[in-house]
Amino acid sequence: MRGGQSLAPLAERQFRLLFLGRFVSFVGSAFAPVAIAFAVLQVGSASDLGLVLAANMLPTVVFVLVGGVIADRLPRHAVLVASNLVSGAAQGLFAILIASGHAQLWQLMALQAVRGASTAFFFPAAQGIVPEVVSARWLQEANVLLRLSRNATAILGAAVAGIVVAAVGPAWGLAVDAASYFLAALFLAAMRAPARPRQEAPAFVRELVEGWDEFRSRTWLWVVVVAFGVLNAAQAGAFNVLGPPIAKERLGGAASWGLILAALSAGLIAGGLVALRLRPRRALLVGCLSVAFQIPPLVLLAIPAPTAALAAVAFAEGVGVELFGIYWDTSLQQHVRGDALSRVSSYDALGSWVLLPIGFAVVGPIASLVGTRETLLGAAALVGLAVVAMAATADIRRLEARPSGGPSPETELTAAEAGSVT
Repeated sequence: MRGGQSLAPLAERQFRLLFLGRFVSFVGSAFAPVAIAFAVLQVGSASDLGLVLAANMLPTVVFVLVGGVIADRLPRHAVLVASNLVSGAAQGLFAILIASGHAQLWQLMALQAVRGASTAFFFPAAQGIVPEVVSARWLQEANVLLRLSRNATAILGAAVAGIVVAAVGPAWGLAVDAASYFLAALFLAAMRAPARPRQEAPAFVRELVEGWDEFRSRTWLWVVVVAFGVLNAAQAGAFNVLGPPIAKERLGGAASWGLILAALSAGLIAGGLVALRLRPRRALLVGCLSVAFQIPPLVLLAIPAPTAALAAVAFAEGVGVELFGIYWDTSLQQHVRGDALSRVSSYDALGSWVLLPIGFAVVGPIASLVGTRETLLGAAALVGLAVVAMAATADIRRLEARPSGGPSPETELTAAEAGSVT
């Protein structure tokens, strides 16, 4: 694929505005994992960090189905604007509390809960809007560009965040994240995405049922989602809750953890570049197998290995995660009706994230009970089982990408009505 083709989606104005809005937000969000982790560890323990992360995820899980219906009813770019404003306010208050030196755990949990609820509306709208604002033939390229922008900013952002947090404290990293949400809202507010006319306005429950029917009718879809429900709880819980304390005690602190996250982000970029050129016929199967690269970082954290070794396997993990993410997004957009895409994405998010709050909340106590090493190795085993389950599913092995790169007919129609090319 030639370089000009790789950048072709940016020639379309509506996608360009979406890209700029997401890019700005990604810059700030790159600071968040390091800043939040060490802000909480500044006032509490690893178990407290797990509670804060759980408080962020629980409202996302609770409200994501509502977010899917809203994103299929209202202009999706307007939903994105509102979500960015709410998230920016929550992160700004979080930064102020940490800077004041009087933050309490319940306050941090409450603010992250607000941000989590906002994410429940943001995610389905962000998934559903891409086919509306880019031509069908550039769909995979558009997904790659969005993910590359996130990952490129995360490389420098995570490394800089580690240095900033170590030098002046986590409040500044949180303040950068808050400002980025507000600036992103300005770009997204300038979008004029095409309307999605309905012949009728179904009842809320009926829309949920329609989305569920679309979701459950595809075996490849619900098997991946169920597998990721287990995989995410095990991997994200263990890595994000146990990783920062290990870095603090054994690897040199926030700067080392920031370097590991930066390597992970570099791998994500490498995976995106591979996906720009690699179009396997059975893309989803390739993506599911690539998830196995999440196992080595958990094993090496259990030792724990030196920072350089952890950074190396984190890079490989990033490649695998990104290949899955791009092929998954594109599979959804190609094989799911455009007018139901946000609702299906919300069921995807619900199933994939439903166990995350539990994983975040229990991994600290489990590690205290059975040991950190044993907990990390157990999490690695669960990731392996999830990968095997996906690879063993016939529908996943048989699903083929559409050669044209085009979405379903309903999505293709809305894409053709998108803003003018400039």
